[in-house]
Amino acid sequence: MPSTNRVIGRVAPLAAALLGTLATTAPPLHAQTVDSAWIAANYAKVVAMVPMRDGVRLHTTLYVPRDTAGRRFPMLMMRTPYGSRPYGADVYPRALGPSGNPRFARAGVIFVTQDVRGRWLSEGDFTSMTPHKPVKGPRDVDESTDTYDTIAWLLANATPNNGKVGIHGISWPGFYATASCIDAHPALVACSPQAPMTDIWLGDDNFHNGAFLLAFNFSFFHRWGRPAGSPPGIPVERSLDTDPDAYRYYLQLGPIGPAARRLMPRDSAPVWYEFSPHVTYDAYNRARDISRHVRGMRPAMLIVGGLFDTEDLQGPWRTWRAVERLSPGNRAVIVAGPWAHGQWSRGDANALGPQRFGSASLGAFFRDSIEFPFFMHHLTGAPDPRLAEATVFETGSNRWRRYDEFPPAGAIRRTLYLHPGGKLAFVPPPAALGAAAFDAYLSDPAKPVPTMDRIEGDGMPRDYIVADQRYASRRPDVLTYVTEVLTEDVTIVGPVKPVLHVSTTGTDADFMVKLIDVQPDTLRNLPGDAPGFVRAGAEFLIRGEPFRARFRRSFERPIAFRPNVPDSLAFEMPDVNHVFRKGHRIMVQVQSTWFPFIDRNPQTFVPNIFEATPSDFRAATMRVHRAGSRASRLELFTLP
Repeated sequence: MPSTNRVIGRVAPLAAALLGTLATTAPPLHAQTVDSAWIAANYAKVVAMVPMRDGVRLHTTLYVPRDTAGRRFPMLMMRTPYGSRPYGADVYPRALGPSGNPRFARAGVIFVTQDVRGRWLSEGDFTSMTPHKPVKGPRDVDESTDTYDTIAWLLANATPNNGKVGIHGISWPGFYATASCIDAHPALVACSPQAPMTDIWLGDDNFHNGAFLLAFNFSFFHRWGRPAGSPPGIPVERSLDTDPDAYRYYLQLGPIGPAARRLMPRDSAPVWYEFSPHVTYDAYNRARDISRHVRGMRPAMLIVGGLFDTEDLQGPWRTWRAVERLSPGNRAVIVAGPWAHGQWSRGDANALGPQRFGSASLGAFFRDSIEFPFFMHHLTGAPDPRLAEATVFETGSNRWRRYDEFPPAGAIRRTLYLHPGGKLAFVPPPAALGAAAFDAYLSDPAKPVPTMDRIEGDGMPRDYIVADQRYASRRPDVLTYVTEVLTEDVTIVGPVKPVLHVSTTGTDADFMVKLIDVQPDTLRNLPGDAPGFVRAGAEFLIRGEPFRARFRRSFERPIAFRPNVPDSLAFEMPDVNHVFRKGHRIMVQVQSTWFPFIDRNPQTFVPNIFEATPSDFRAATMRVHRAGSRASRLELFTLP
């Protein structure tokens, strides 16, 4: 173990350990630049191995104000599988607390970061998305008990504290924040899961409606986890040696199962080998939906997400709605901005790819007007920020909206229908077309539709989710439907539900549906637009989701298509809050590949797509029916 970690071992009670440090003269906590030197001058760092009820000890780092001046401080905690860095007794971070907002450090808080069990310098074995145990024996553990035991230890040892704790985290730490607040310790009063991993099969990091997120997972899990029984230690960072052309790299990998066995040794990728056998919504995956267990949640909940999050788009909405349903006494609130994954925690956060969301700093607004007052109110009794049930940014008009519920009361159910000639309208197609009317395209898994027209690095561009779709409109394997030019604004709110009536000459298929805002042909470029980019006529993606159609009857039991026999499927795309402005057009695209964002469906039914053979991958003709009882459509909500 590196020498920088020698501070770890048996630790005396924290109050005694800090007695000397707290007595030293420190600069006052006030508005000056907060960096690692300032933090070192104002905060004492202590590392402890905190015992859990089953005897496992978790590596925990605390930063305690040096100048107490008779004050008692609240505690803010983050539990993480990514390392409570920086390690070493005399090494300090550049920022502390939620979003690294310096206002927390200046206000005076005891900051706590903890390596979850089985990760980095904590003992025990790591479990991916630890299932919650509603009924426990004296030594049964999950993330709720680990947090409970940690807080009990902190209350006794991290002095001088005021007896109140808040917890926060983005992405995987967001999952730990949610799980920590179930059966919570009474001192845990405020909880902020942000972009939380919630259900990794239905709509977060691993699968979306059964379709596998290839580029993201393959580039991540090849270096993730340590084998069971391994001692604590700092993991060796590994990078996937990809081709600069990510599309070509993943296409040449071939079937995913054999490729993973070639490139991912079990000792460096144990989590891959844990979850990859579970390609249906089986007991393994259902147990990892933490939203099923958010009953009786006592801590105040601030749930945060990005409307354009490429990793955990569904998680915030699923968590918020589950808390609203299962813990009606908890006034859980949600904040959703026009952000990529975790983008709100840094910088202005008012642009993503070619999309611009106004000139005001949306990141600073969230950090200073929502996140900071939320925690300080619950931890110190500061004024209540009186947050709305749902604070959601309205793209298109570029303004924040406050709602008592979402979709808001008064929203109208409407339907967008696919029409002949690539038309799209809020009225059904003429009945005279008959049920036989359809559009068709040849889907070839050897030539899949790319995620976007530029794919670099690991193949998971964070701006694909707002990308210009003109490249896709030009492809013969993408069906494109568009409205007439809008004569008035159309505001779409809440989830969007595609209902497709389809058939295929194969026995399996994926269907991707995209909702797109087509810009006016007269639109001018903005300062800072990329060279060669033409904003006029751009087709900006607002929402797009895949559906693996073998799961059209059940996520647990896949079934094959009967060749050329029409069938139906329906699924829900995560919430939008978007104004299609007068002079714009609404577009819908349907396709069967989106690569390497989504792995290739061989289009031949096999028990496990990961284990398909090269000969299973076959081109197939897809038909999307659009008339009569087989009228394919999008069901949605609009504001009057």
